[in-house]
Amino acid sequence: MTIRYRPIATQLAASLWDGGPDSYGMQPERRISDGYGVPCRHCLAGVKEGDAYLILAHRPFASLQPYAETGPIFLHAEPCRAYDGADLPPMLDSRDYIVRGYSRDDRIVYGTGAVTPRAEIAAYAETLLARPDIAYVHVRSARNNCYQCRIERN
Repeated sequence: MTIRYRPIATQLAASLWDGGPDSYGMQPERRISDGYGVPCRHCLAGVKEGDAYLILAHRPFASLQPYAETGPIFLHAEPCRAYDGADLPPMLDSRDYIVRGYSRDDRIVYGTGAVTPRAEIAAYAETLLARPDIAYVHVRSARNNCYQCRIERN
């Protein structure tokens, strides 16, 4: 099986770049990066020092429901190219992440969440996605639970 790392949708990013509201209906905050710990959820790379970025509330689920977590994410303030690849995105540079499976109805599949070393993310995601009850996988911060990206079957 091959996997694909998926960023937030370009349509959503474009709406935010055009001044649209975040998942809480608020305007994203604009900041300048110090070059450390500001991963863009569209290009899946870090925002470089001196570059502007947006902080916003993001809900990576289509509808509100009990498992639809909403949390802070970063996005380049100016349009960037969407990440499209099977290789570990450059922004995933911490030592470990929470990797967790979700069902087709966007519910956490219990027992799948695990703090996973960076080098093992792809293998664990492939193991989860081999299961018929797993539709997709989230990668989240192991320290703050912030949404990083989605992994799907290719």
